[in-house]
Amino acid sequence: MGSVAAEGGLREEPRSFLIGLGRGAAGAMLFGIPMLMTMELWQLGFYIERYRLFLLLVANIPLLVLLADRVGFERTSTWREAWRDATIAYALGIVMSAAILALFGDIKLDTPFSEMLGKIAIQAVPASIGALLGRSQLGGSSGDDEEDNEAEGADGNDEDKGDGGDAVPDQLSTSYSRELFLMAVGALFLNLNVAPTEEVILISYKMTPWHALATIFVSIAIMHGFVYAVAFKGTHELPEDTPWWHAFFRFTLPGYIVAMAISLYVLWTFGRLDDTAPTQMLMSAIVLAFPGAIGAAAARLML
Repeated sequence: MGSVAAEGGLREEPRSFLIGLGRGAAGAMLFGIPMLMTMELWQLGFYIERYRLFLLLVANIPLLVLLADRVGFERTSTWREAWRDATIAYALGIVMSAAILALFGDIKLDTPFSEMLGKIAIQAVPASIGALLGRSQLGGSSGDDEEDNEAEGADGNDEDKGDGGDAVPDQLSTSYSRELFLMAVGALFLNLNVAPTEEVILISYKMTPWHALATIFVSIAIMHGFVYAVAFKGTHELPEDTPWWHAFFRFTLPGYIVAMAISLYVLWTFGRLDDTAPTQMLMSAIVLAFPGAIGAAAARLML
């Protein structure tokens, strides 16, 4: 009986991995399709400075590893498994991006190799993130998923489990860092959708300083409301004896600063800050940080 059970377990492992692989491919397509159908990103793949693109591709590697440790194709228990899932996610992002760009006729056999490589590489970043998000967002209600969720709760990976949510004062610093990391991932993903468009620069030129201040205020209010006020799935609840400002100053404000920093980095990567006055740089970052803040808040709810 024991050998039969062992053989069944061995058969389940590749099956479970293949299911995760399918979810990853679906996630890469689902989350990457808005950018794969954006003309500005096609053009960016052609003219973006290669050292900036290379830096983005390199920075995406540790991001994927840390994200894989949280929501990989399978529940990971070692960094080696997280690296494996991150590598597979990157490969899926590259393959899906190349296939869809070829399907749309944006890359052809006679396309210069440098241009083809740039287009695929820049699209592979959001697609690879989407591949990893496929497990958490496209996962079914199978017993394996439920076991994963139970195991995560038992291991203490989700600080919202238990009796205090993320405002419990004795949380480990690793949990706090993980929250900031998830917000950075959410901000980056949404920023990659919006930053290549001309509308970001156009809006920043049309805004006055009062508009900028109002945008900052609304962005922060939306971030806090998403996570703590409105009853979305995954909403964080504060203990009754915890003052409102605890979570606001510990998570919301640092989260907005993270979204602003990610916005500046993405704008620089896409060359949107070149030959621009500091005031206009700040305006553009404030505009981009608006969707970035929403993405950061959504990441805390979903991941």
